[in-house]
Amino acid sequence: MPDSRPPQRSLFPGLALLFVGVLLLVHNYRGLDIRHLLGHWWPLLIILWGAIKLFERAAASRSNQMSPSPITAGEVVLVIGLLSLLGIVAAVDVVKDKIPGSGIDWPPRGNHFDFDLNVEPKTVPADSRITVRSVHGDISVRSTDESQIRVDGKKSIQAWSETDAEHIASAVSVEIVKNGDGYEVRPVSEGSRDSRFDLNLDIAVPKKAALTIRNERGNVSVSDMDKPVVVSTTRGDVEVRDTTGDVSVDAQKGKVTVSDTKGNVKISGHGKEINVSAATGGLTIDGEFFGPIRADKIAKGVRFVSQRTDLTLTQLTGHMETGSGNLEIADAPGNLTLRTNSYDISIENAGGKLKVENRNGNIEVRFSQPPRDDIEISNSSAPITLILPESSSFEIGADCHSCDIDSEFSADSLKQTQTGGDSHLEGKYGNGRGPKIILKTSYGSISIRKTS
Repeated sequence: MPDSRPPQRSLFPGLALLFVGVLLLVHNYRGLDIRHLLGHWWPLLIILWGAIKLFERAAASRSNQMSPSPITAGEVVLVIGLLSLLGIVAAVDVVKDKIPGSGIDWPPRGNHFDFDLNVEPKTVPADSRITVRSVHGDISVRSTDESQIRVDGKKSIQAWSETDAEHIASAVSVEIVKNGDGYEVRPVSEGSRDSRFDLNLDIAVPKKAALTIRNERGNVSVSDMDKPVVVSTTRGDVEVRDTTGDVSVDAQKGKVTVSDTKGNVKISGHGKEINVSAATGGLTIDGEFFGPIRADKIAKGVRFVSQRTDLTLTQLTGHMETGSGNLEIADAPGNLTLRTNSYDISIENAGGKLKVENRNGNIEVRFSQPPRDDIEISNSSAPITLILPESSSFEIGADCHSCDIDSEFSADSLKQTQTGGDSHLEGKYGNGRGPKIILKTSYGSISIRKTS
């Protein structure tokens, strides 16, 4: 006898609302990038939908109950509505980022009122450890030859009336206190995490102080410091320039710019654009950054590690740039090792050993001078182009699976064969003893050309 009980209600609407609600909560309070999430991970909502339906059907089958309807019109409307809601949030973020002063303020909190900060300067040792902590607002730190900490700035309050703003501002202040063997600049208020106010701080510290800045929401800038600088921010741009010590930046959302530093630079976290130039130390990038990444003149090289890329450059006298599916490196005199995927790679004038592994992206390597060290390039489902001066000497082994090899270099000692759809080239070229070149790809092509 068939089961006359009504089918179970689907779990999907409740779980979908819970899932999207958590995303929006994390976006509001932890700076989750809805734009990136929606652009790359929106199919997760469809996967969740399908997984719940399969689970419900299996559970109903085991209990001999009628399963819920596979897909209802209400669920379709719910999915479209939730994706539209996430799209609106992402669009608001784009307008706020791209159009400063756009006037978008959500949720609305009234008008902006500014009040001066009055903080008593504090005398400290010239080589102190100084920590600056804030929650909301921009922080600018510069050096001074005086042995003291001076704090200026503004309290920026959002309120419906000036009276309300004055009441909020009266409860907000900044203090400079001794903390262990160091000193700390920090906000003092009855509700330090109240998002209705920003503390925009302009701070002068001794030039030889070791500086740490921890901010949650707001831009950070540091200039002209002699000792290490450490910056941690959840949401906001970071700029560090004209420093002597090491620089370490942990950015969760925002642009990072470091220029003219004599120490090592380390950038980690998740963020947008990175620009690093004129560093006499090395550059390490560890994390996921979705804007262009640019590096110029990094004396001790670049180490870049992400889920997609593992790059080591021992020296960079020119520039490196990644973004929009391209990775370009020019004038890297030292060794270069790169493992990545789905990038169109362009390398010009590598000076040391070169090893590149890629797939689903073109590789072009060009030399204006004959290479002196070994070259190893492997690719998959995409071509390899190697451009060398005619005066080069080398020993080569090239294999192209289901593709052709086209070489402008010819000599009796170079032998090219073809078996089925596979091509093979091996031998020596030139009079001198040159480097060993190994090229491998499949379902693409190999082109070896002479430098024009």
